[in-house]
Amino acid sequence: MRAPEVSVLMPLFNAAATAGRAIESIRLQSLRQWELIAVDDGSTDRTPETLRRIGAREPRLRVVTIPHGGIVAALKAGLAEARAPLVARMDADDEAHSDRLAAQAGLLRQRPELGIAGCLVEFGGDRQRQAGYARHVDWINSLLSPEDIALNRFVESPLAHPSVMFRRPLARLHGGYRHGEFPEDYELWLRWMEAGVVAAKVPQVLLTWNDAPNRLSRIDPRYDPEAFYRCKAGFLARWLQRQVDSRRRILVWGAGRPTRRRAELLTGHGVQICGYIDIDPRKIGREFAGRPVLSPQRVPAPSACFVLGYVAKLQARELVRAHLTGRGFVEGRDFLMAA
Repeated sequence: MRAPEVSVLMPLFNAAATAGRAIESIRLQSLRQWELIAVDDGSTDRTPETLRRIGAREPRLRVVTIPHGGIVAALKAGLAEARAPLVARMDADDEAHSDRLAAQAGLLRQRPELGIAGCLVEFGGDRQRQAGYARHVDWINSLLSPEDIALNRFVESPLAHPSVMFRRPLARLHGGYRHGEFPEDYELWLRWMEAGVVAAKVPQVLLTWNDAPNRLSRIDPRYDPEAFYRCKAGFLARWLQRQVDSRRRILVWGAGRPTRRRAELLTGHGVQICGYIDIDPRKIGREFAGRPVLSPQRVPAPSACFVLGYVAKLQARELVRAHLTGRGFVEGRDFLMAA
């Protein structure tokens, strides 16, 4: 048997109902030189039987069984078993389209400066009942280039975890998945990008990302919005300290209580917030913790300040972008979105 070009890493816990379909989508890949490392994370349903049945007719499936320890333990165990130079993530309730592995491996082959290759994803859910998640998928799909992914990485995770392929040596160079009170994928992307790893996406839909009611991002506190803010605060603070002249004032766009609380996390990492920007006339002119609230019209010139956009809604974010760019601010140099 030829050495695999891609190791597909799939953690499973009580996934008997969906694992067969997910694995079949890998078996139907146009790229044939792969290995699928299925890490059974102590399942108590028929997942082990399902894996044994499929493995009896598919020699490229390698099953790793561990005591139940959660997704990070499963990812670490699977990554340690990977033999191919490229690692593709896959979840047991999603479906890879037939050219996924070939297209992502091709992108990494053609562009040696890239360390991570994502792709567009199809939302596998009810767009009306799960409108928030559908909008999140649309936002992720709008980020294709290394520049867009890097600029938006402090808004939220710019990559759908099960849609990603990366070069295996990155885990040795910059560390792999880590345990903690944070989303394990987001922390990984932030850490790798801080180290200079570049990500881009194949501009094709190559994965159906199913929004199951028991998806970890819905039920685990590590994926709570506040966990994302705590996770990115240190990375964002270090970015600001490297990229922004210390003589420029840091202003936060958004003066509501949740925004102030989230932005305040930066001060614990040495960032001095000098004021807030808001359109609410009830807030303009007030002070919070000694920091004045300015109207957008009173924001100093880019040479004197750097603006962090902490407004959470996409429409509001675009209005902030429009206002600042209209004033001559350049994203990534004079302002950055962080919510």
